[in-house]
Amino acid sequence: MSVTFIQYPKCSTCRKAKKWLQDNNIEFNERIINEDNPKKEELSKWIENSGLPISKFFNTSGRLYKELNIKDKVKTASSEELIELLASDGMLVKRPILLKGDLVLVGFKEDQWEEKIK
Repeated sequence: MSVTFIQYPKCSTCRKAKKWLQDNNIEFNERIINEDNPKKEELSKWIENSGLPISKFFNTSGRLYKELNIKDKVKTASSEELIELLASDGMLVKRPILLKGDLVLVGFKEDQWEEKIK
């Protein structure tokens, strides 16, 4: 089953996750999040499959998140509005994201990846 690794090359966590994939001989297709923004349909599916709340898909440490004051919007906006916001700019999306079939992992936690992917 193919693995898709969605990342931003300048992100240190993404670089660490990519190195982990390579060190563990896991083949993957790479997608650069700021060049190929996730679409609303993709995000909806990933959120559903991950079992995580939409808020976990936001890059809360990003400049854009802070500039747009999204912290407050997450509390009041509808799911549809939040997905629309995420789809508007890949830099708003937490990364890396790893996709394998219905498995969706957001962020890099080595022990979690070890358990779910290998």
